Amino acid sequence: MSQAKGDRRERELVNELDAAGFAVMRAPASGSATERELPDVLAGDGEVFYAIEAKSSAGDPIYLTGEEVEALIFFAQNFGAKPRIGVRFDREDWYFFHPGDLHVTDGGNYRVKKETAIADGTDFDEFVGRSEKVTLEEVGDGGDDGPDEEILRVLNAVKQDVMDVEEAADLLE
Repeated sequence: MSQAKGDRRERELVNELDAAGFAVMRAPASGSATERELPDVLAGDGEVFYAIEAKSSAGDPIYLTGEEVEALIFFAQNFGAKPRIGVRFDREDWYFFHPGDLHVTDGGNYRVKKETAIADGTDFDEFVGRSEKVTLEEVGDGGDDGPDEEILRVLNAVKQDVMDVEEAADLLE
């Protein structure tokens, strides 16, 4: 992927974090501005602070070198921030991982596949505290004895053409 596209993605992440109420800055020319490796984005909301290495891809797996991840962790620890890897695949949202949750290759690098990001990553809304991920297993453990009988009765009436969809919608509101 081109450096320009990567820069655009980083600016996009900065703007989204800003809109979510975070104080945020993009490290200028992160990785080359100084002798020290810097994260791509620093963000905080007064309660939580993140040092983020942002990567994007058209669809291929995203790889990070062991050195990139080590530098992120080192910086985050010294700065008092939580280290996170932010990944974005084309036509998908941002997903976030703690470095320890990434797949480590035999060569000591880190990899994130698109399917892994979608299935296991923290999505943007959860990352900024607007929602919380609930798994199907957790939903099943809710002590719920099954679907609401009234809803089933109304849906069955629609199925049997006894009631039209608009009537059903009005009843279920």
